[in-house]
Amino acid sequence: MACRDFLKAERAAKSAEIAKENYTIMHLDLASLDSVRQFVENFRQLGRPLDVLVCNAAVYLPTAREPTFTFEGFELSVGTNHLGHFLLSRLLRNDMQKSDYPSKCMIIVGSITGNTNTLAGNVPPKTNLGDLRGLAGGLTGLNSSAMIDGGDFDGAKAYEDSKVCNMLTMQEFHRRFHEETGITFTSLYPGCIATTGLFREHIPLLQKYITKGCVSEEEAGKRLAQVVSDPSLTKSGVYWSWNKTSASFENQLAWLGLSPSE
Repeated sequence: MACRDFLKAERAAKSAEIAKENYTIMHLDLASLDSVRQFVENFRQLGRPLDVLVCNAAVYLPTAREPTFTFEGFELSVGTNHLGHFLLSRLLRNDMQKSDYPSKCMIIVGSITGNTNTLAGNVPPKTNLGDLRGLAGGLTGLNSSAMIDGGDFDGAKAYEDSKVCNMLTMQEFHRRFHEETGITFTSLYPGCIATTGLFREHIPLLQKYITKGCVSEEEAGKRLAQVVSDPSLTKSGVYWSWNKTSASFENQLAWLGLSPSE
């Protein structure tokens, strides 16, 4: 279990009734690329195989009027949610490739708000990566914008942009590496989990009262476990969603002006 807060991770493991001998807690702060690299080094020193990687961490600051930044100076939401996860996944890909596990997979949790093919994804501020000029400029907010598209800072949009980057990353990893490695690369949206700390600054009224997309933490966990272990959900390059009857389906992801090659 990779985490910033050892105590919270320990409490989570106990609440899930995971036996002590079945988990190891290791420090990882996705807002620091040095921390990501150190985590990978520490993991390799354990000498354990890597069969499944689930990337589920997120920073969501919808009420922020000014950007905050990671240790390396990137806007915090994109730096943590996308760049941290990207580096972690990229560094551990070779480790996973060595695994003999027949259903090895790499999964990133996405968001419906990062997909303009959905009702929730069309509620302002809408995600839009533009021509990536902010990303190319370093997302520092100094010589360039802190937003990927180069626009004015918006905390909610920064989160949404980071999540679409997560989902596009898994599709690109599938395109580049699936055939060579045998790894399944997928993303999913398990539903809106309004009871978690992610929504400490914002109540998702649309999902709660209109789209009825809110689910319990237990249900979302079951859906994530499905993608990890259900043989019917092992297709690579897929963005998984669930309908109102809790049936999984392959969702489509808007390219937001980008072509797959970009």
